[in-house]
Amino acid sequence: MPPRAFQIHPADNVATLLDDAPAGPVTLTGSVAGLREIPAREAIARGHKIALVDLASGAAVVKFGAPIGRATQPVARGAWVHLHNLASDLDERSSSLDRQTGAPSDTNSAYV
Repeated sequence: MPPRAFQIHPADNVATLLDDAPAGPVTLTGSVAGLREIPAREAIARGHKIALVDLASGAAVVKFGAPIGRATQPVARGAWVHLHNLASDLDERSSSLDRQTGAPSDTNSAYV
């Protein structure tokens, strides 16, 4: 059974992975009209986002039916959407967080 991703709202242009996904087919569930597949371009961890459409640099990233941020570079359909290509509308520090761990990289931990 291929890994699954859940589209929360019909207007969303990203879906959230319900399983760890290697590069290859991912089954879409949720608000999508019927089940369909999208090819993951790379490995994407459970809980992370996959682009459902090509996103231009500066395009709104929509989740929960509302913009959550904007693409900081072109993002291809099936690509991982995360800190390396998304600037959050909800957290202005998001672009300074570590891509893998989410840890802040804009502070000196020796002083924290």
